[in-house]
Amino acid sequence: MNEKKSFKAWITSGKVNRKLCIFTFMFVPVALLLVFTYIPFFKMIGFSFYDMKYIGEREFVGLKNYLEVFTRQDCFQALKLSLYYIVASFIQLALALYFASVLSFKVKGSGVFKGLMFFPYLVCGIAVGFIFKFFYTRGFVLDTVLQWCGFNLEQLPYWLRDTRINNISVAATSVWRYMGQGMVMFIGAIMSVDASLYEAGDIDGANSFQKFIYIILPSIKTIIVLNMILSITGSLSVFEPPYVITGGDFGTGTYFVIMNELAHESQKVGLASAMAIVLLILIMIATMIQKWVEKYYFGVGDAEPLREVRKRKKRLEAKGGAR
Repeated sequence: MNEKKSFKAWITSGKVNRKLCIFTFMFVPVALLLVFTYIPFFKMIGFSFYDMKYIGEREFVGLKNYLEVFTRQDCFQALKLSLYYIVASFIQLALALYFASVLSFKVKGSGVFKGLMFFPYLVCGIAVGFIFKFFYTRGFVLDTVLQWCGFNLEQLPYWLRDTRINNISVAATSVWRYMGQGMVMFIGAIMSVDASLYEAGDIDGANSFQKFIYIILPSIKTIIVLNMILSITGSLSVFEPPYVITGGDFGTGTYFVIMNELAHESQKVGLASAMAIVLLILIMIATMIQKWVEKYYFGVGDAEPLREVRKRKKRLEAKGGAR
């Protein structure tokens, strides 16, 4: 007759220990996610339906905060400013892809160039903001260099005050900072391309540009899509450059800068929470549209684009009907 195991023997058995170990290691990260991510997120959704401050009474206003996001001039203008950073992100990706294509092959001093181009990404975003704040300030670095080239200081614009150019100036800082990150990712993808493809291209007489179009691009399209998604979603949530360089003045306040002002200076916590939810929805919509377009037209994740598959099916159906 089998005797019942004591609690001590049961708890120290190998099977129970394994389960306890799995549960313990799962419990800590899940608890941290719940406490610091999911619970605050759902609380923020609740706050977005109230007219409230951090301390004091709350008044339920329903969807009024969400309507105000699209009717307030500062909020809507901040959304339009994202276009500057989206354009800058495409320029950054184009430059990163160009330099990655050049530096992936045997080039003298390529290691030094890679290090110099990747270094800005390692610098803190606040530090980058202060660097460019002095870089663009009237009579400082940029103006001095342009004067060396023969320009007159009085003819140069105020890079951070002139509303025709200041958003372009601030957006350019993102190109400088993040180009190295994209370049390193592209270099890693290009280095993984099968060398036999380049040999076949040499045999067929392909030049460097043809190798790039027909060998490199199709082989790294997944990394290109990933970088594009990261860049566009990051462009919708820019904060550090305008906050540090201009403080959001002179029409440079991005969505996050305006959200920060409403939440911490104006104490409009409900409206700021609604802005955060709207931004999350916009990022999700932009990501889904982008992934669908890239899958439909470029076949990312599939053997070939869905557009080509549908065209081939239509041709086959047309031939079948003709018979």
